[in-house]
Amino acid sequence: MNEIEPRIRPAGDSCLVVDFGNAIALEINAKVQALRSRLEARPVPGIMELMPTYRSLAVYFDPVETDLDRLREEISAGIGSIDEQVKIGSKEAIIPVCYGGEYGPDLESVARYHGISEEEVIHRHCSNSCYCYMLGFTPGFSYLGGMDESIATPRLETPRELIPAGSVGIAGKQTGIYPIDSPGGWQLIGRTPLVMYDPAREPATLLEAGLWIRFRPVGEDEYLDIREKAIKNAYELEIVEKGDGTL
Repeated sequence: MNEIEPRIRPAGDSCLVVDFGNAIALEINAKVQALRSRLEARPVPGIMELMPTYRSLAVYFDPVETDLDRLREEISAGIGSIDEQVKIGSKEAIIPVCYGGEYGPDLESVARYHGISEEEVIHRHCSNSCYCYMLGFTPGFSYLGGMDESIATPRLETPRELIPAGSVGIAGKQTGIYPIDSPGGWQLIGRTPLVMYDPAREPATLLEAGLWIRFRPVGEDEYLDIREKAIKNAYELEIVEKGDGTL
């Protein structure tokens, strides 16, 4: 793990970025989430948005409303309050996925790439809990780490112009879910019936950084049943406890 001394650096005239490291690692991301929680618990006037990434936290602020010196002090105090034994999220969301066929047009090629069956790809994709490091690219796009690396697969050489919302893909060691119709180059192996992004809902995104994710395979009939409920906002996302989050 490439961890560095936390540093605060400006990013334009209305954002400060706090860097914790240069690697994709739970220990680093846990500190990002800890600082975000601290600033949410003790909000500083003028802060408009906190945006976590794999290894840093972007603090967007209104330069008219914010005392920049106080903001830096609060961030520094927040960094200092992070315990050496940091914690990560303790909740796990269960995401139903219909794999293969029209829902996962690349499942066959992913299986062929690794010399295994499609069923084995599905089994391995569902076998590990994945961690949501960050959201981005499009509203609510989840970057998930921790997938079984034996099914890591390169991106498509030519990205698709349109990918249906809910599509579940693989890119290298990562897996993720497309929340809205969009272009993309990840290998599509399935699709969830859940509504991942709805601007009329609060919160608009179904997932959030710091949440664990486990995929559950479903057949087409269950997919369609859940889909009907999800569109009516009548499906309750299954959340289970996953230990106390201590690393």
